[in-house]
Amino acid sequence: MESTVQIIPLTNLGITFIPVLLAIFILVKWSLQAGNALYSIVRMLIQLILVGYVLVYIFQSNDVWITLAVIAMMIIASCWIGLRTLGKLRVQLFGHSILASVLGGGTVLLIVVWPVLALEPLYKPQFTIPLAGMIFANSMNTISLALERLNVEMRNGAQFIQARNTAMHTSMIPIINSMFAVGLVSLPGMMTGQVLSGVSPLIAVRYQIVVMCMIFASATFSTAILLVLGEKTLAKCSEN
Repeated sequence: MESTVQIIPLTNLGITFIPVLLAIFILVKWSLQAGNALYSIVRMLIQLILVGYVLVYIFQSNDVWITLAVIAMMIIASCWIGLRTLGKLRVQLFGHSILASVLGGGTVLLIVVWPVLALEPLYKPQFTIPLAGMIFANSMNTISLALERLNVEMRNGAQFIQARNTAMHTSMIPIINSMFAVGLVSLPGMMTGQVLSGVSPLIAVRYQIVVMCMIFASATFSTAILLVLGEKTLAKCSEN
């Protein structure tokens, strides 16, 4: 297959926002926090444009310390965002969340870049940073869902172990659903990107298998570790 990437002209890119504006219009008519949605779109644009320039610099530098600094920033940001619904508990659980992400997500990332992809060097930013982003973003979402459900269950009178198990089960539903649907309902982002850039679908499938496995494992590990580390703090909160 010819390995070429279709460049999207800026004028064509602008067409993408036509359905977005229509969606915003619906939210306005239904009074469903259209301002918040519009803010998220503007913020998304700014963040992606900035990260594009930053990644160009990082990839060209190929420096291990810069790569580690970026991954550390990802961990800190994902942990802080993932705890945003907990109020005062956010600060108390922040350290536990970072440790859980490092142990759970970091271990899986190391396995992927070392024995699986066999990168040379291991910190090669073109691979390590996107993979780390997928790992910590999915762990963030899973942790956030787990803590939200745990809080609800314990406030409804459930014991911690029962609430923890229910929370863990609930938080894993999106990832498990995505594994059921992959290939049947959806072609995930990494596979789609590789196919569009001309990579053989058979090769793209291998990478997607790696991605799905690492997302499932890292999200499970990180969430489980945080629920164990934060048991006393979470239990005290539910009593108040």
